[in-house]
Amino acid sequence: MKKLDKSNLDSKYSSKISTQDYSSKKRIDGVEFFEIKNFIAEDGSFCELGRFDDKGFLEGIPNFKVEQMSYSLMLPGAVKAWHIHFNQEDVWYVPSDDRLLVGLADLRKDSPTKDVNMRFVMGAGKSQLLLIPRGVAHGVANIGIKEARVIYFTNQKFDANSPDEQRLPWDTFGADFWKPKYG
Repeated sequence: MKKLDKSNLDSKYSSKISTQDYSSKKRIDGVEFFEIKNFIAEDGSFCELGRFDDKGFLEGIPNFKVEQMSYSLMLPGAVKAWHIHFNQEDVWYVPSDDRLLVGLADLRKDSPTKDVNMRFVMGAGKSQLLLIPRGVAHGVANIGIKEARVIYFTNQKFDANSPDEQRLPWDTFGADFWKPKYG
């Protein structure tokens, strides 16, 4: 068979054709993913989110001592962004049967990945922990049609009198940042 290219297609379509980018995306310095095993059985499933060593540190994440665990329920269409911490790291977990769009932006002036943004889906059949370093703005959007959850661990307790919870407007990187990419 003869090979084809764009010139062999109707011009009203060929001008709209593009190729999806399959190259690996740049990762923000200090951001880490930790795969978690789901155990599936006839009666349900089980997932171990973490273990703590004898000093109370989360195993596998050096120097991360959990000070607080939190749970956030997100309604369809909700966007919670942008949050920044100066003194705390977050470790996020999205249940595998949920699906959330996560956004990260490196705002650290001296970081080798300064100004790098990341967008990715958590949940969606995968179980993983996400380590978000201090100084990395983070947010999440529920782009699905059902409620979704984020369970997160922090290495600092929230203090309403001196909150380490800075904010940027949700559309700092454009309102389209939080929209699914179609194609």
